[in-house]
Amino acid sequence: MLQKRIQIVFTLLLLGSFSQIKAQERVPFDQGKKYILAKVSVVGKISFNEQTVVTFSGLQKGQEITVPGEEISGAIKKLGKLGLFDEIAFYVNKVENDSIYLDLDIVELPKLNEVKFVGIKKSKVEGLIKDNNLTKNKIVNENLITTTKNYIENKYKKEGFYNTKVTITNTPDTINGHQVNMLVRIDKGDKVKISSIDFIGNKQLTGNQLRAAMKDTKQKNVLRILKSSKFIPEKYKTDLEKVVAAYKEKGYRDARIIYDSVKYNKDKNMLAIKIKMEEGNKYYFGNIKFLGNTVYSDQLLNRYLGIKKGETYNGVLLEKRIADKSKPDAEDITNLYQNNGYLFSNINAVEVKTVNDTIDFEIRVTEGPIAYFNKISVVGNDKTNDHVIYRELRTKPGEKYSKEQLVRTIREIGQLGFFDPEAIDPKFKNVDAGAGTVDIEYHVVEKGSSQVELQGGYGGGGFIGTLGLSFNNFSARNLFNKESYKPLPMGDGQKVALRLQGSTYFQTYSLSFSEPWFGGKKPVQFSSSISYSKQFLNNYVTRTVDKSKSFNILTLQVGLAKRLTVPDDYFVLSQSLSYQHYDLNNYYTGLFTFGNGASRNLAYTIGLSRSNKGVNPIFPTYGSDFSISAKVTPPYSLFNGINYGDLQNQKEYKSQYTGTPTSGIDGKPLNTGDYVKTETINGTSGMVSVGSDYASADTDQGKVDQKKYNWLEYYKVKFKADWYTKLYGKLVLRTLTEFGFLGAYDQSRGVVPFERFYLGGDGMANYSMDGRETIQLRGYENNSLTPVNASGQQIGATIYNKFSMELRYPITLKASASIYALAFLEAGSSYPTFKDYNPFDLNRSAGVGLRVFMPAFGLLGIDWGYGFDPQPGETKAHGKEIHFIIGQQF
Repeated sequence: MLQKRIQIVFTLLLLGSFSQIKAQERVPFDQGKKYILAKVSVVGKISFNEQTVVTFSGLQKGQEITVPGEEISGAIKKLGKLGLFDEIAFYVNKVENDSIYLDLDIVELPKLNEVKFVGIKKSKVEGLIKDNNLTKNKIVNENLITTTKNYIENKYKKEGFYNTKVTITNTPDTINGHQVNMLVRIDKGDKVKISSIDFIGNKQLTGNQLRAAMKDTKQKNVLRILKSSKFIPEKYKTDLEKVVAAYKEKGYRDARIIYDSVKYNKDKNMLAIKIKMEEGNKYYFGNIKFLGNTVYSDQLLNRYLGIKKGETYNGVLLEKRIADKSKPDAEDITNLYQNNGYLFSNINAVEVKTVNDTIDFEIRVTEGPIAYFNKISVVGNDKTNDHVIYRELRTKPGEKYSKEQLVRTIREIGQLGFFDPEAIDPKFKNVDAGAGTVDIEYHVVEKGSSQVELQGGYGGGGFIGTLGLSFNNFSARNLFNKESYKPLPMGDGQKVALRLQGSTYFQTYSLSFSEPWFGGKKPVQFSSSISYSKQFLNNYVTRTVDKSKSFNILTLQVGLAKRLTVPDDYFVLSQSLSYQHYDLNNYYTGLFTFGNGASRNLAYTIGLSRSNKGVNPIFPTYGSDFSISAKVTPPYSLFNGINYGDLQNQKEYKSQYTGTPTSGIDGKPLNTGDYVKTETINGTSGMVSVGSDYASADTDQGKVDQKKYNWLEYYKVKFKADWYTKLYGKLVLRTLTEFGFLGAYDQSRGVVPFERFYLGGDGMANYSMDGRETIQLRGYENNSLTPVNASGQQIGATIYNKFSMELRYPITLKASASIYALAFLEAGSSYPTFKDYNPFDLNRSAGVGLRVFMPAFGLLGIDWGYGFDPQPGETKAHGKEIHFIIGQQF
């Protein structure tokens, strides 16, 4: 044996850090001799199980090893790759004959106790901790420090803080010495902006045109709102390509950037960009020939291509007509093939000849075999039952492959409202060109679909409280299954909503249920609802409530909505039957022409709608939503035998004189209780005659109107058109037009005071006593643009129109909270009768707003609007109004 101390030092790179790893003699042994490993003992303070560490080393009891040798070296490397230890050392503990005992002395890397950030807002800390996985007990090594530092610096550079510097300091925890506290100091500095973007050598396109082509790299401009002048290297490179593409769109195929420079002025903290162009010559399209196409004729492909000989060369347009990557449902040649089964098709445009300024092309088509959907599956639906998703799929096993149906399926899944629409991802599996099959696996991410509305507020002279529960993925078939209550049976796509609202002067209760696939075989939606409200007479001045004077409404409704196949399956035909019972008990408010009695409203509603907006129902980026509906009651005046002309004449003598006896009018004495008739002559209203022969109870105003409105008779037509257009990037334009008309079958009976339109304000209604519809027109007070009678009381409109344009930009579309900003222009008006209708006499407004959608609470928002025209009773522009939105439609 050698009687000297031997130490072998290994240096390894462990995840970016250098650690000293030692194998050292503690007792005499023969160097290079083979031994039988008797035992490996782990020494030092560690948190891991000793046997686990030995197992990871790869050394086993009874193994023949050489000391020093490959076995020890291999064990050190294996432990080093774990990234858990700062130092690893093997020592010889003792030697007995041919057996050797080793000590494994290791020092663990420290673990993270807590992390603190300095230099940023507290609201940003949680996101950085999550993004860098800086959780408690995380192993702290050089790799973690480096990646965290780089991530934060790159993150803020992308936001325009080009000089961001991050320093990370670790200090041992005073309580637990093997843990460290991390301090991250972030110095963002000032935002680096672009002072100028200058082009050299451009003659055919102006600097403004080329700067406009750069979508994400902009020079400083105080008037620009949506795009700041921050500099992001990756996006700058993409924008350089767009500059060249701008030339290609104008026919300059050979245009190129000779050089570009980005100069940083440290004193001003600004960047100056210079780009030198070589434009080349202008070219034109020559002959375009199709090769390899057998399925579709040259004529059809030419119609899709839409390019004719002699037109200015446009390389960008040519690429889009062959395959538009910006639109998955674009009408291009590639989609023509892929929508009809040719998944493996390939279309390329090849320049074959250039003569002077004219380029001839060949469009080479490789059609390939027809592909069929094979296995279709969905993963990620933890709560929603499979059949709810599978019945919406347009891609079914055995059917011909269609990209169009694939895109449609994504929309249908997103429209369910149970999944994050931004996270729906169809994965292509087992694509087999030989067999002509493809498997599709849809990946979805569940989001909260139930909503809770719990609010309180002061309005109408008293406190108003609301409790609403909406379960949008309910399962009625599991009502009696105890195991399915989590907390309620969910997963079958049904909707149940319960809403309670009340104050000192009214209560409203409503319950609704809908099944989107009534019968389970076809997309026929069944819906039903019941509601009851009770209103007591409330004195808004004294804030007293008289419960002996009430107005009660009972509403029942059932409906069916069927998805059609003609003209296409975006159309839905809906029908519903509703019944309302209005019961007034000594309730005189001026809202109705009688205060005692009842009215009944039996109505049939039929509607035709077409909606292809998608994918995200909260923030649609394309598509449209059209609807037209008619709500009609039976024409009672045709068969009830009442002459409403005579009834109206009796009604004219409705008022009873309540003053002191006088000599009368028209030569007739006038006593208290006599019935009088009033007329307006030259703008002055006065009593002109008296009729004692109409002084019976049957001719009392309330009695006459009670008879007139015993069963409501009317028809109501509404039209709505809603478009969504992506203008640029994430910026979306929503355009909307609405129209509504309420009419009467019998003009002598007149239009009912129920079911009318009330225009102006936020469009929200706490409760609806008389079937009214509130129409949003921001920038004005609620219902302020509604016709009034001679006494100044709102009587509702029988006709209205509204136009709206809204720019929307998403701040975030995460499943936990979707937020978008908007700017709007609106115009509309309402009228008491069709004779007064003037579609060009409008109240106009403009403003900005914000919407926040959280699955648990629905849609919340705020709008600031400015009315450019006076409200009724005003003489100048109404000015600003702030509207708070809760639960409004998307």
